[in-house]
Amino acid sequence: MTRTVLEAGGDGWAVFGGRRAHQVVDHVDLRLDRVTEGFWAVVAEFEGPARAWRFAEVERYRAPGGPPMWRGPRAGEWTTSLDRAAYVEGVRAVRRAIRDGDVYQVNLCRVLSAPLAPAAGEPDAAALAARLSAGNPAPYSGALHVPGGGDHPAVWIVTASPELFLRIGDGWITSGPIKGTAATIEGLTAKDAAENVMIADMVRNDLQRVCLPGTVEVTRLLEVEPHPGLVHLVTTVRGALTDATWPAVLRATFPPASVSGAPKHAALDLIASLEPVPRGPYCGAVGWIDADERRAELAVGIRTFWWAPEGGGVLRFGTGAGITWDSDPDAEWAETELKAARLVGLASR
Repeated sequence: MTRTVLEAGGDGWAVFGGRRAHQVVDHVDLRLDRVTEGFWAVVAEFEGPARAWRFAEVERYRAPGGPPMWRGPRAGEWTTSLDRAAYVEGVRAVRRAIRDGDVYQVNLCRVLSAPLAPAAGEPDAAALAARLSAGNPAPYSGALHVPGGGDHPAVWIVTASPELFLRIGDGWITSGPIKGTAATIEGLTAKDAAENVMIADMVRNDLQRVCLPGTVEVTRLLEVEPHPGLVHLVTTVRGALTDATWPAVLRATFPPASVSGAPKHAALDLIASLEPVPRGPYCGAVGWIDADERRAELAVGIRTFWWAPEGGGVLRFGTGAGITWDSDPDAEWAETELKAARLVGLASR
């Protein structure tokens, strides 16, 4: 069984796309189930399930003003799944695999963790979402909190993602892969542009599996997008969607090309051998589906925090970089630091 019907009025809320939803009434694995009605919040883990929760009530939402009351971990308590030496050696391992012809590009990531044990219940995801909204506004920001209980696993996600994984609407499916990150426009390199084009081509191939022949096209190429503290190179790809179901769409496109590598299956094998902990929702997908309107918007799960109760409570955040033959190991480590610094600072005390 993949579908779990929950009692109407159950706990849980989500904020995505200018809407706030509450009262969870249904829970499915999106890789296996057809979603035909209602508003759903989605969290797809990089290695595993793509869970979706349907909500009974949905309303328009504007983030509240005033100082957010988030109380996070101490700044000095964050640890990393790969320290600098291990990450640099990982970059070298990817370059060796590229030299041997096994892969062309691999996204190498690490997960930051800090203890966070709330006084009662689970941490206030809404407070962290407000903190990020004020200090690091992002086009695909959102949050989802469904407390754990019984056979239902908890989910606690706050994202400030700048990257579009999939948008569906008006018969089209669109993706906006990011490759190329620097503190300023002047810091973007030819390596960034070449990597972006490579990943965009992967996205084109993925979308062609669920789009009408001849309709997949690049509508924006290597566009510079400014975000707080850094800039990205973004390419936009779209196609006319067939009547493919969500399981078929995810089989064709997941995990996102920009956070896996090329060829995708070989890159995933190398990632599994080099990264010591699962990515979880980081580099997966986070967002919403409105099945009644046949619209959806899923972000790549980057610049994303997630909390779990294990060990008294742990807050996590992922960061990574795309590795090519032209990669400098120390520069790639510095890129992971750049991507994490502002957001981890906002989440810390």
